[in-house]
Amino acid sequence: MKLISNALFTSLIASGLLLTGCGGSSNSNTVSEVKWVEGEFIPYSQLANQCDADLREKLWLRSWSNDTYLWYSEIIDRDPAPYQVLEYFDYLKTENLSATGKPKDKFHYSMPTSEWEQLNQSGVSVGYGMSVYIQRRSDKTDRKVTVAYTEPNSQATSANIARGAVIVSVDGVSVKDASDTASIDIINKGLFPDDEGQETRFTIQDLGASQTRDVVLTAQAVVSTPVQNTKVLATPTGTIGYMQFNAHIATAERGLYDAVATLATARVDDLVLDLRYNGGGLLAMASQLGYMIAGQQATQDRIFENVSFNDKYPTKNPVTGETLTPRPFYDETFGFNPGLLAGGKSLPSLNLSRVFVLTTDRTCSASESLINSLRGIDVEVIQIGGTTCGKPYGFYPTPNCGTTYFSIQFKGVNDKGYGDYTDGFVPSSNPTLQSEVPGCDVADDFSHALGDKEESQLAAALYYRDNNSCPAQMAKASRTQAKPQFVDVGYILEDTRNQNILLNNRILTQPK
Repeated sequence: MKLISNALFTSLIASGLLLTGCGGSSNSNTVSEVKWVEGEFIPYSQLANQCDADLREKLWLRSWSNDTYLWYSEIIDRDPAPYQVLEYFDYLKTENLSATGKPKDKFHYSMPTSEWEQLNQSGVSVGYGMSVYIQRRSDKTDRKVTVAYTEPNSQATSANIARGAVIVSVDGVSVKDASDTASIDIINKGLFPDDEGQETRFTIQDLGASQTRDVVLTAQAVVSTPVQNTKVLATPTGTIGYMQFNAHIATAERGLYDAVATLATARVDDLVLDLRYNGGGLLAMASQLGYMIAGQQATQDRIFENVSFNDKYPTKNPVTGETLTPRPFYDETFGFNPGLLAGGKSLPSLNLSRVFVLTTDRTCSASESLINSLRGIDVEVIQIGGTTCGKPYGFYPTPNCGTTYFSIQFKGVNDKGYGDYTDGFVPSSNPTLQSEVPGCDVADDFSHALGDKEESQLAAALYYRDNNSCPAQMAKASRTQAKPQFVDVGYILEDTRNQNILLNNRILTQPK
């Protein structure tokens, strides 16, 4: 499937990937007087970018949500007067529960537009270059913060911080014992700085060390490397490709292109795709990767994903105004970041009939769409790790008055019409449901480097490849495991900040 209107798409990318069609960013037809009237909605195009009045901003959010939100009819129409703008946005979502009793919408958030543009287009965010994983007991005590991976050429790597290091304290506050709001705020601010130049003192216990050490890190603009650790692993039964893929952001297109080209040259027999920390991003990139894994023959005339919006728009995309059509597996580059890779280049492919994916609950959104869409064209997916986050939904990041809003606008299904995995994809040795994927439930192993054949998830994938079953010791551990000492809580100690932007990000930015 060749791309069409690539020049137009490139221009959209250059403007920040912030697609706001149907008048979403125009205020040429503004209204002179506005007020809230229950059940009455001024077209949001008439309220956009009127940033000198909070009421207009809030009414823009209200009208935009009523028009484009997937579950618009489930939003309670509140008078916006008592609320601040961002506080009001938090209420513009469904409060209903899913069939399994969980919040129906877990993915409603916003961030400053300048930060979003910088992160999505250039992979830049403020920090130290280390991604951490946070656990605590179910009673919210005895926390543990572990470094999951680090970015090359960052403050973290300069300080010799590596995967498996445990952060014992932040600016003198014990991570394990913090309980009051002030202490938690100090830890959150230290772990997730807002401003460049912020200095934070960490007490760290390196993997295998008996003593702790103190390091002072200065927050800076960190350029993420979304594709890392591309390896060709020789085994007695064949050559295995391994690739760590952390985010479907613009800068990843070049990394994926180069990584797959390397593995194709090596003629790998199988691929282990490490998505354990990939919270999603551009669906078009997931489609590209699907093509690069499966190849032309398997993807030709097949659907990567069919998307649908709310019942106001059964045949039209409410954001772009385009007629809804099936989304194919894309076989060319887009030039998401043209300085790294131009558009219009044919993609390399591995032509594989199966793929091993490594997952955790931080595997989300576009990453899940990749899994689902490959299964939809009968590529065998073997899942090693933990249950994914469960997000068959997506959005167009929409800016207004300096803030970009992420509100669920569409849902997707694969070539076979399946997309009901709201509780995530579950690795199972005996799958009976469509959301259960053949594979092994294996915990993340912080005691080994990513890409190390001894790391538990990768080791299980290699074992499964040879034996078509999970390692015996893992099966035994699963049957006898007691309630875990720690529960995973993701990025933030408590609900005092928004989740990391790279988590739960599923963005439909594709050409016509």
